[in-house]
Amino acid sequence: MLALILETIYNLVMLFYYIVESLVIKFIPIRFRSKDISGQVALVTGAGGGIGRLIALGLSKLGCKVVCWDVAKQANEETARLIKMSKGQVYAYQVDLTKREEIYRAADRVKQEVGKVTILVNNAGVVTGKALMECSDELIQRTFDVNIMAHFWTVKSFLPDMIMQDQGHIVTIASLAGLSGCHRLVDYCASKFAAVGFDESLRTELTVDGRKGVKTTVVCPFFVKTPLFAGIQSKILPVLEPETVANETIDAILTEQPICLVPSRLSILLGLKSMLPVKALISTYKAFGLDETMNAFEGPKTKYN
Repeated sequence: MLALILETIYNLVMLFYYIVESLVIKFIPIRFRSKDISGQVALVTGAGGGIGRLIALGLSKLGCKVVCWDVAKQANEETARLIKMSKGQVYAYQVDLTKREEIYRAADRVKQEVGKVTILVNNAGVVTGKALMECSDELIQRTFDVNIMAHFWTVKSFLPDMIMQDQGHIVTIASLAGLSGCHRLVDYCASKFAAVGFDESLRTELTVDGRKGVKTTVVCPFFVKTPLFAGIQSKILPVLEPETVANETIDAILTEQPICLVPSRLSILLGLKSMLPVKALISTYKAFGLDETMNAFEGPKTKYN
């Protein structure tokens, strides 16, 4: 009984310690608390454009060997060309993330041809932008295959080496749509909710197992100006530039930040979500114009549109 009481007291003390620590850290400039990632192998999925390309370029500038994965071969090779122009080391692979065995084969090639991956950025994503009953079964399956199931296969491919080296960082590019449901994004939100839960559960599992050297980060941005969300409009909250999200993601990696909201001030709204009744949340949703955001959605022009 005494041991249980002492353990409880210890955990409460640590609770307050970590709260104070997190507040203090916010006032320390990023350059003073960033880790050195030069020489590490960083793999970015969906590197052919948008946020993925910018993250790949940013990690290369920091001295990483960058591995670019994308189903779009030409766009992926363009990212590789841009990295080579800046004297970076890069390896490009065409990978269809809807196919588990193709992911496993590509992962084996990377290990043989490049080395052990120590930074994994699961960035690739797709969106239908349709109401649930307008989504075909094929579109829904594809949304989940790319937005969450591929995370399982990439992490299972590279996590064992990270654990053996006691070094690694797994980054999940999710979305604020993974924290709050949105109109005409039922399949997308559900997949991003799963991505947020994947990161949180994986972080907990690694911590409980004592894997202190392997970190995880989940990035939850508001809507971003990329082809993925072409045509969207925002009434009050500004649509984000992809450069902003890429820079925030890289900063989160360098400072081993577990959760990265972009913009960070939206944490206030998420706090309200846990307190307000459902009807009040719907009113808030409409007040911010989120019920109209997807009305002019065009999305990327692919064979799935």
